[in-house]
Amino acid sequence: MTYYIGLMSGTSLDGVDGALLEMDGAARRTAGGAHVPFPPSLRAELMALQSAGHNEIEREARAANQLAEHYAACVATLLEDAGMPAAGVRAIGVHGQTIRHRPELGFTRQTNNPALLAELCGIDVIADFRSRDIAAGGQGAPLVPAFHQAQFGKAGQTRVVANIGGIGNISVLHGDGRVSGFDTGPGNVLMDAWIGAQLGKDYDADGAWAASGKEIPALLALLLQEPYFALPAPKSTGRDLFHLDWLKARLAGFPGAAPADVQFTLTKLTALTLAQAIGQAGPEADAVYVCGGGAYNDTLLRELAAALAGQATVESTAALGVAPHQVEALAFAWLAERFLAREAGNLAAVTGARGGRVLGALYPR
Repeated sequence: MTYYIGLMSGTSLDGVDGALLEMDGAARRTAGGAHVPFPPSLRAELMALQSAGHNEIEREARAANQLAEHYAACVATLLEDAGMPAAGVRAIGVHGQTIRHRPELGFTRQTNNPALLAELCGIDVIADFRSRDIAAGGQGAPLVPAFHQAQFGKAGQTRVVANIGGIGNISVLHGDGRVSGFDTGPGNVLMDAWIGAQLGKDYDADGAWAASGKEIPALLALLLQEPYFALPAPKSTGRDLFHLDWLKARLAGFPGAAPADVQFTLTKLTALTLAQAIGQAGPEADAVYVCGGGAYNDTLLRELAAALAGQATVESTAALGVAPHQVEALAFAWLAERFLAREAGNLAAVTGARGGRVLGALYPR
C-alpha cells in the first residue's frame, strides 16, 4: 500500500482540509482526515490579497510562509492520528491558496511555499497544479473532475458531482465514460460575504439565516443577468469576479431589502445556477452528489433539489463513501500520485487545454 496526503484551502478561506489517501493498486481508501482553521489575521490577509494593494509582494510571501506552517500542522495531525511516520507517506499534494485566477490573461496564482512545507514535513511536496494546464491553453480549472470520475464514476449511469466551495463547479460523469464540467459561478462566496458584512459570521450554519428570509424576485433576476452564467464551457471563475462589491453594486437598487431576504436570494442564486448548469451539461443524470462546504447547508440543498424539479435525486458524497469536506483534499492527493506516475491530471474536455498534461512541480524532501 502507498500513502499520499492531499491539502486543500479553498475559496471560502476557512482553513486547511487534509486527507490521507491509501492506494493499493487501483483501489483507494480514505485513511484519515483533518482540518486546521485559519486564524482571523491570516484569513483577513488572504482576503486582502485577492485584490491589488500596498506592498503586496512582501505581504503575499509572508502569508505564504504562514500557510506552509498551517499546512504542516495539518500534516502532523494526519500522521499522528494514523500512527504513521513521515517516511510512510510517498508525497503531499497541495493546492495552495488562490489569490488570482486570470486564465484569459494566461496565469493563475495559488500562493504557497511548498519548499518550506517540504522542509517542515520531511516529505516530497507536489504543488502548482494549475499552471501547466493554463500553459497548454486551458482554464486551469476545474481539476477535480478527473478524480471524480476515478472515484465516483459508474458505467452505464450518469452522475453529477457538484462541488460547492466558495465557487461552485460540476463534474458530469456520463455513463459512457465521458466527463464534462466547469465552474458554475458562486457557491458559498456571496452568502459568506453577505453574512459576514451583516452579522459578522464566517458562514450561514445550515442555511438557517437564509431560511428565515424569502426570495426577492427582482434581485434574483438581476443577479442572473451576470454574463458569466451565459458563457459556454470551458470556463472558470473565482473571487476576481464574484465578491462583496459585485453584490453591493447590484443591491444599490434595493435599498429597503431585508438582509435575511438577500441571504435567501443568494442561496437561491447558487442553487439555480447549479441546476441550470446540470440541465445543460447532464440532462440525463438521475443523481447529484454534493461535496464541499455547501453540502452542509440544508437550505441550499433543498433549493437545489427544488430547482432540479425532480430531474435527479440530491444527496452528499457521503452516500458514495467519501465525506463531503474531504473530497477536494483527496483529489490533490490523487493528483500527486498522478504526477509521480507521469500521468495526465487534467481533462482537456473540461479545461479546454490542448491535451492531457502532467500537472504539478516537485519539491523534494
